[in-house]
Amino acid sequence: MNIRILTMLSLLVGIGAVLHAVAPPFFFGMRPDMMLAMMFLGILLFPKASYVLLLSLATGFISAMTTTVPGGQLANIIDKPLTAFAFFGLVLITKKISNQKYTQPVLAAVGTMISGAIFLGVVLYIIGLMEASFGIMFATVVLPAALFNILFVAIVYPIAQKILKRTDLNKAVHPAS
Repeated sequence: MNIRILTMLSLLVGIGAVLHAVAPPFFFGMRPDMMLAMMFLGILLFPKASYVLLLSLATGFISAMTTTVPGGQLANIIDKPLTAFAFFGLVLITKKISNQKYTQPVLAAVGTMISGAIFLGVVLYIIGLMEASFGIMFATVVLPAALFNILFVAIVYPIAQKILKRTDLNKAVHPAS
């Protein structure tokens, strides 16, 4: 593993943790998961299975420590690795169209919905409220978070990509460049 890439991933996790901690809750203590957006950014920038695993575990445990949702600790630890590898799979599948402007934001929205469904499923199972409130919570928390992540990734990903191209990290990610 490349130390520079690990450093960049740890910065993304740290920034995500701060953003996650300061984001205001807006529905039963739930708030948009800013760490999720940073995890997606890390996977988009460094799409390698070992980095995805490390990033998802770090993101899951830090999200678990900062969550305000009852049952959210276990839900985050389960959700993040599953979501990260589903997202990684989507990134690999869409590699041929990854240069298009809308690919990454759409992937972030889909990833957010996958994450939200897993998270809510686990939380509602732990609390014992199964199907009754899943749809309401998905519509009021997950869909707005997906919209936010579309905007976030649409703005931040191109900037991060330009920064990578101007640094030695680009050579570490794409040795043939």
